Amino acid sequence: MPTEARVVVVPEQQGPLSIEEVTLPDPGPHQVLIKQHASGICHSQLHEMHQPRRSALLLGHESTGVVLKSGSQVSHVQPGDTVLVTWVPRDVTATDRIPEGFAVQLADGRKAKTGTVFTWADHTIADEQYVVKVASGKTRDVTSIIGCAVMTGSGAVENTAGVGPGDSVAVFGVGGVGLSAISAAKTLGADPIIAVDLDDEKLTLARQFGASHTINAGEENPIKAIRALTTQAGKRAISNKPVAGADYVFDCIGIRQTMEQIVPAARTGQFGAESGGTAVLVGVPSTPVELNAMDILGSEKKFIGSIGGSCRPERDFPKYLERYEQGALDLDALVSTRFSIDQINEATTQLQDGRITGRAILVFDHPQA
Repeated sequence: MPTEARVVVVPEQQGPLSIEEVTLPDPGPHQVLIKQHASGICHSQLHEMHQPRRSALLLGHESTGVVLKSGSQVSHVQPGDTVLVTWVPRDVTATDRIPEGFAVQLADGRKAKTGTVFTWADHTIADEQYVVKVASGKTRDVTSIIGCAVMTGSGAVENTAGVGPGDSVAVFGVGGVGLSAISAAKTLGADPIIAVDLDDEKLTLARQFGASHTINAGEENPIKAIRALTTQAGKRAISNKPVAGADYVFDCIGIRQTMEQIVPAARTGQFGAESGGTAVLVGVPSTPVELNAMDILGSEKKFIGSIGGSCRPERDFPKYLERYEQGALDLDALVSTRFSIDQINEATTQLQDGRITGRAILVFDHPQA
């Protein structure tokens, strides 16, 4: 039996988002129908909104909810299960089947499409590979951001970079992803943990999440400040200057300026003894970037990317939920703003203008049956 849903639609032409009432079909063999509780509002979706397109789009890629129906070939979840929805396959080693996107038929006959999932909707249909079962009773609106913000930031620190006890860490951009990175670094015993941003309110929140030092990049040179905090006077680089810089530097923004800052902010190598630090690109890049190849060569630094925190959701999501329950991952503080689905244009405008501290979410109000 089909299900009525309200979904956010990005029109073919640039303009306001619309909320459309649609009818979702019963799930196909490998699909799951989910009644949504909440969805994260990710900054990367702004990139999607501003890209040229030929058809209407469905957006959102992190949420929490409950399964209403599952397809005939779905075995890991069943109706009534609590789930998290994400855009990264839950375990790519479990199958070689390519996950399917979805298209919604709109009232005027147009189709709105998604390549992976759509969670800016009070109900959604997703390929089972994007649906992760969690224990019942663990769902709260704040857990909706595990499917992107938390896994991207935390995973970049743990999975991609492999940060360990005593490693020095610097994080450029302390929105939802950056704060998740700082929280993971704190859990793993990194020290010092340096937060870099232009917003003092965000930097204050970064200290709450575990940053030992904060740098307002609008008031001082972040590269010089990071190097001053991490100078090792007893070690010399190939330049014969003291080794300085963070062991791991994360760019959680992806603009040209920060992408070009993370390499010089990474630790110089100790000539003949130890290679240099690692710069990790986490934020979706908006422009090409020029890097100082001689700095990378002479200091034996690394510049690497991290997509989705190198996460395997079925393995990692339970860990993040456990940290939340134990107080090591403060999702209640990370989620700073809540919107209804009817406020989606206000939400994306505030996000575009940099007025969201932490992470914003959509909360769906379902009438009692």
